Amino acid sequence: MVKNLLFTSLLMTALAFPLSADEALKPPVAKKIPKSVTMHGDERVDDYGWLRDKKSPETLRYLEAENAYADAMTKGNEKLAATLYDEMLGRIKQTDENVPYRKDGYFYYSRTVKGLQYSIYARRKSSLDAAEEILLDVNKLAEGKKFMSLGDYVVSDDTNLLAYTTDDNGYRQYKLFVKDLRSGEVTGPIAERVTSLVWAPDNKTLFYSTENDAKRSDRIFRQVVGSEAKQLFEEKDELYDTYVDRTRSGDWIFIISDSKTTSETQLIPAAKPDTAPVVMVPRKNDLKYYVDHRGDLFYIVTNDAGINYRVVTAPVDNYAQANWKELVPYRKFVRVESADLFRNHMVVRLREGGLSQLEIYDLRGGAAGSQPAAKMHRVSFPEPAYALGGQANAEFDTGVYRYSYNSLITPNSIYDYDMDSRKQTLLKRTEVLGGYDPAKYKVERFFVPAADGAQVPVAMVYRKDLHPKAKNPLMLYAYGSYGSSTPDSFSSNRFSLVDRGMIYAIAHIRGGGEMGKEWHEAGRMMTKKNTFTDFIDVADYLVKQNYTSKDKLAISGGSAGGLLMGAVVNMRPDLFKAVLAYVPFVDVMNTMSDPTLPLTTQEYIEWGNPNDKDAYFYMKSYDPYSNVAKKKYPSMLVRTSLNDSQVGYWEGTKWVAKLRANKTDDHPLLLRVNMGAGHGGASGRYDRLKDDAADYAWLLTEVGLVK
Repeated sequence: MVKNLLFTSLLMTALAFPLSADEALKPPVAKKIPKSVTMHGDERVDDYGWLRDKKSPETLRYLEAENAYADAMTKGNEKLAATLYDEMLGRIKQTDENVPYRKDGYFYYSRTVKGLQYSIYARRKSSLDAAEEILLDVNKLAEGKKFMSLGDYVVSDDTNLLAYTTDDNGYRQYKLFVKDLRSGEVTGPIAERVTSLVWAPDNKTLFYSTENDAKRSDRIFRQVVGSEAKQLFEEKDELYDTYVDRTRSGDWIFIISDSKTTSETQLIPAAKPDTAPVVMVPRKNDLKYYVDHRGDLFYIVTNDAGINYRVVTAPVDNYAQANWKELVPYRKFVRVESADLFRNHMVVRLREGGLSQLEIYDLRGGAAGSQPAAKMHRVSFPEPAYALGGQANAEFDTGVYRYSYNSLITPNSIYDYDMDSRKQTLLKRTEVLGGYDPAKYKVERFFVPAADGAQVPVAMVYRKDLHPKAKNPLMLYAYGSYGSSTPDSFSSNRFSLVDRGMIYAIAHIRGGGEMGKEWHEAGRMMTKKNTFTDFIDVADYLVKQNYTSKDKLAISGGSAGGLLMGAVVNMRPDLFKAVLAYVPFVDVMNTMSDPTLPLTTQEYIEWGNPNDKDAYFYMKSYDPYSNVAKKKYPSMLVRTSLNDSQVGYWEGTKWVAKLRANKTDDHPLLLRVNMGAGHGGASGRYDRLKDDAADYAWLLTEVGLVK
């Protein structure tokens, strides 16, 4: 509380002298305070490191000056932004309810109410016609706060207690509370910086993980509600995070330690929560395994036979690696992403050819305790590019699997899939108001050859009445890091661009996981530059094929995708007209050389350890901040957040300051800093929509689509 009061005082001091209208129209010029660092005989000079001091009134005043400048430079867009906001809001059913799911005799769901920023969480007992019981109204939690985010939300087995976590400033430091659903009494916070939690079936014991100052989840606690917490485990290796999980069967609690390349699981019988955890298979370099449970067997997704994983089983009473038996074989071009266990079935989510797939296994064959004689079939999907996800499959004893499906033109759709009859039942498709008609649009999916021969998947959407190869304005989005797969998903907001004649495209570049684990390996560490050259190759292809032109090509990415934006504008600034960069990770060398910063040491396995000479010079060769030069850059709008725990606000801020001091063009360079949010930006749904509308207004102006 004292720290918060101090920060508020500093902020008020910084804002005590607002900028005049004339001052706001001038681009802020950050002062230079050179600071030299030498590593491996190489000197780096940072002129803008002082902006990292969040407590400095001078820093805060500079950030506000950037915001004022951005406001002044986009004042002419305000009418368009308001139109876009109304347009986007007009597509949304503001009072809505998601599909309820059943658990322990209740139907659980969340709903939104017109005019309210956040969701309301509720349940009904036994029947959807029963009286509603509100469990948590996030709008009330958010009263008097600029930011509110709900993290974990777990009800005890007897349905009487709700454990939940909240973050009220955007720094992703979640506090743990317990609510007695019978009396409404809330206890807590009983712990802070909580990163995962589960109940034991005794309805009084909580297991949870917490993070340290570096935001590494490093400790596991066991706590009987009303008693003191007891530390159960500490993960001391800086490359690992640790967290807790409980199987859908309810029978086991797991402590998982996970690095980018290796994992380890400890086992606790859920019915005996006081039992000391036992390691399943001790960690081995490059061995990853993730465990689930059914009956007498553990089911394990593992990379022991190859980089794209397989599924094996092991007896609950004899789970040594020597006893693992293959159930789903390793397939070189098929990436197994997860396996969900039910009483009679297993659902395996995988990727093949860049697309998500579902395999359903009937596990009822075979004797008890032995390897099941599984029968398998796949679920089919109708479109060339789509996004697939599991839903709240909370019950173990069911023959129905619930999943979500959407695409670039199909709104989010919730299905129940009968795993025996193979019947798909559409439960709900998100309603898009305002006359949206998917038949008006066309989706294309194709592969673009990279310079080294790799085939990069690209998906795009545009109006059917638009000639696609007529040098149209085009937005190209990508991420390309951590093996994360970018979904070809639906966004109703996006049609404010598409309906005005813009093509929207997604490039599934290396560094992501769309084409399997090899796709990630080919775009991390000492192959990271493939991520950037793939993006450039796709952009070049789109220009050469006349989908767009250099003066109409906009690009966008956030976080590690913001690194992508920074790298490609240094490499090929001539190729792009406009750039939207969100919370961009652009100060690679300074961040990765500072192990005191959140997340840095765990990231060594993704980007490289700068203490290694080869890694240092390779990273520096693409680091956006280090490689800003005296040349022309595209128009750019950069967004960052003051309370971002993943990418410090100063990264985008320093980058903009250095760009402004070096660029030789007169193209717009704008920085917007959310002074009360974190990595994901504004937390309220209406606030987020206003930000999107403002960004789209700027973008449409830059590519010449303003009407």
